Amino acid sequence: MTTGDKDQLKAKVLCAALLDASGWKVDLRESTVKATKYRRGDGEIIIVIHQGRGWFDPTSDAKGDVFSLAEHLGAQDFGSALKTVSGLVGYQPTAPAWQRKSTRRPAAGVSSRWSGRPRPAPGSPTWTYLTKVRAVPEPVIAFANAAGRLREGPKGSVWAAHFDSCGQVVGWEERGPNWRGFATGGAKALFLLGAETARRVCVTEAAIDALSLAGIEGCRSDTMYASTAGGWAPATECALTALASRPGTELVAACDANDQGDAYAARLRDIAATAGASFIRLWPDAIDWNEQLVNSAATSD
Repeated sequence: MTTGDKDQLKAKVLCAALLDASGWKVDLRESTVKATKYRRGDGEIIIVIHQGRGWFDPTSDAKGDVFSLAEHLGAQDFGSALKTVSGLVGYQPTAPAWQRKSTRRPAAGVSSRWSGRPRPAPGSPTWTYLTKVRAVPEPVIAFANAAGRLREGPKGSVWAAHFDSCGQVVGWEERGPNWRGFATGGAKALFLLGAETARRVCVTEAAIDALSLAGIEGCRSDTMYASTAGGWAPATECALTALASRPGTELVAACDANDQGDAYAARLRDIAATAGASFIRLWPDAIDWNEQLVNSAATSD
């Protein structure tokens, strides 16, 4: 990723999004428009400044941008921080009381942009990326294609759709050989693959991981493979709550094997408990499901 790409990503993901997704809360009494104080647990404090693009820890010398904040919160290295921040493109944190809450809908043209792209086809750059680079089995791609979940993006990338409760495309995850992001003007909800009647719901942090887990498990007929795109938008939580509220549902936290994954799993556990669903944590044999799939493919070769 070039310096320009990193700057674009920093412009799309503010520190507030990362803190909100990790369970931090705004201290309204001690915050101002120019300096928002966040708290978590007993004594943990982060203050966000520079219109959301900078932060510092008043209890230490730690400070920086959204990437250094991700590392401060537990990302193992810059690569992990980059993945965490990329997953929050489109995430809308809870607005402090003095900020006007946005009522904007996804930008016009999201649906037409999606419908104007072809589905991945054998031999195409996107198909090659999915099968050769990401090791996703061809039957899984065909299954996702049949469900209308994938499109070919630019330069060999793949688009994985997020749908709202009415079945309309509101955004999509973007993954390619040299790019990861979310649809410009789009909104995060859930990527879902599987029968609507399935009561086992495996929630991952990326559509690539959902496809990978489907490949590892052989696309179980009793399972819906979901992705939050690493974010936690209000629409995402509503969709997960609706799924978990169905009688007999098992919510499976198929999150990454790191601190961020632990945070997501904890939120899923809370949703399951509130909705009355059963809950389990499913761990990959690597940092995430795609890495496990790629490692397995390399070993078999």
